[in-house]
Amino acid sequence: MKQAIIDLGTNTFHLFIAETTDTTTTTLFRESLPAKIGQAGINQGIITEEGIGRALGVLTYFRQLLDQHEIAPEQVVAIGTSAIRVARNQQEFIDRVQQDTGIQIQVISGDQEAAYIYEGIRAAGALGDETALVIDIGGGSVEFILGNQSRIFWKQSFEIGGQRLQERFMPGAPDRSEPISAGSIRRLHDYFQEQLLPLANAIHQYQPAVLVGSSGSFDTLVDMWYMHEQGHLPDPNQATFTLPISEFYRAYELLITKNHAERMQIPGMIELRVDMIVVAVCLIDYVLKTYGISHLRTSTYSLKEGVFASRANE
Repeated sequence: MKQAIIDLGTNTFHLFIAETTDTTTTTLFRESLPAKIGQAGINQGIITEEGIGRALGVLTYFRQLLDQHEIAPEQVVAIGTSAIRVARNQQEFIDRVQQDTGIQIQVISGDQEAAYIYEGIRAAGALGDETALVIDIGGGSVEFILGNQSRIFWKQSFEIGGQRLQERFMPGAPDRSEPISAGSIRRLHDYFQEQLLPLANAIHQYQPAVLVGSSGSFDTLVDMWYMHEQGHLPDPNQATFTLPISEFYRAYELLITKNHAERMQIPGMIELRVDMIVVAVCLIDYVLKTYGISHLRTSTYSLKEGVFASRANE
């Protein structure tokens, strides 16, 4: 049976198509495209007309791909996350997508989003017996999950995603010609301390030994590492990586000391992440240092693979 999952993220829309038989699952197609539905509106709780236009453009293309793969409408699961979740014009957005593309969006809570991300990371094989702190840094929200391969101990979604942070702490990006300032990084850290109190309490209770980063900026950090050390990108079929802390900090220094144009020149960088990765690495740095974590693992699997795994288990 064929199944398609569409993850309508705040910054990026992802399409994942797989086929399941009794014994195997084969990935038929995957693609991620920028839709930037959070741009210029996320902190106001609105999806702008331009954002709706970009979304319809991407989803019309995805509709063509679904038709090419002969996927029936009931085999498509389209998941709306942070930007759609908080938008005052949520219903208008959902109606226009349905009308133009026939794709029916299901909006999920932050708690459900965290649960799916955990399932995706677990399916990648990124969790062991020790307690891990899983982080998924989206454009609208960030999900934190404490758990191991057998269960979740604690999870919470915070509306502090990259697009929100960028508009608040890096105003003017991508047109800025200077790197993020030391003052902005300090303000970010103060903001994280204030927003993440429930996380601090949970970490104190569960004492994670490793940080596991889910896709997005973590994928780009792995790409930068491979390009730096080996001169090529990693095998696209590899789902998990152990990223040396020293390599994270090499990348961190590069990212916070370069402007937009200079970051674009870093081998492994992609246009989609060039600005948001700056606030993302500031968050990762904050978490590593504040909670004394010194092991870093990454998973290319996230929400869409988690939705797929959950449905397969049903």
